[in-house]
Amino acid sequence: MTQTPLEEASIAGRQLLLKREDVHELGAFKWRGALPVLERYAADGAHAVVTASTGNHGAATAWAASRVGLEAIVYAPVTASQAKLRLMEDGGAEIRQTGADLDEAKEEARAHASQHGLPFFEDGAEPAQYEGYRTIGEEILLQAPEPPAAILVPLGNGALLGGIGLAVAGPAPAAERVGVAAKAAPVMVDSWEAGQPVASGSSATFADGLAVRVAIPYAVEVLREAADRMVEHDFGRLPVLDRGSRKLVGFLTRSDLLKAHRRVWREHREAAATLRLGDLVRGSREKTAAAAARN
Repeated sequence: MTQTPLEEASIAGRQLLLKREDVHELGAFKWRGALPVLERYAADGAHAVVTASTGNHGAATAWAASRVGLEAIVYAPVTASQAKLRLMEDGGAEIRQTGADLDEAKEEARAHASQHGLPFFEDGAEPAQYEGYRTIGEEILLQAPEPPAAILVPLGNGALLGGIGLAVAGPAPAAERVGVAAKAAPVMVDSWEAGQPVASGSSATFADGLAVRVAIPYAVEVLREAADRMVEHDFGRLPVLDRGSRKLVGFLTRSDLLKAHRRVWREHREAAATLRLGDLVRGSREKTAAAAARN
């Protein structure tokens, strides 16, 4: 597995290291989790896989399916971006749009898989995904000149933070493992605080990779060990870095951010990735669970 770069940056007087998962041909980290899961499905004799996605997970599933000889059927909500739908289709996936959000699309996908005896790949529910994402944390520790004081990870369904957090906890216990969630999609933060999955009716964020409304029990269980702290971000404004020097040159307002986000979508990048930097330069409401919820 080819390592992705760890690049230095400076923002608000802080020295940062950016893990550039966006340099992969898919523009996101999801391939690391999809490939081992689909390898197991293929070894078990499956000929196709069913999943639900707003974009990046579906694209990674299609990418991995083409490499292990499976067909990929992806259920996407009607709100999914056209750019990401094209990315999935270009990877060879059969797209079926249904449901107002990801969780409604997921219900239809699960029913189809059950009816036809196919494996249902629920993003965040497969232990092999976490093992794939562990490699990101392992690479960070290998590439960084010293163990970082903290590692900030976008929090959607929790699998990315779970894998990275588990990789870092043993060899670098002093490194704080922080999940950064969209304030408008708080279900995983609330579930982590409670120590068990809780209900939420909100997932109204345009960072579609973080737009989770229903918590995944396995992810909540893993995060009890993998995460130290959670913060919520409201997208009020985000930092802009100079491409060459990686130094802070200004901020994006909400209006600017929406325009930039549309452009990013056209280039097949992931809006959720901007949260890691944004959390460092503006006040975010921190939510730390009681010891009983973490232990």
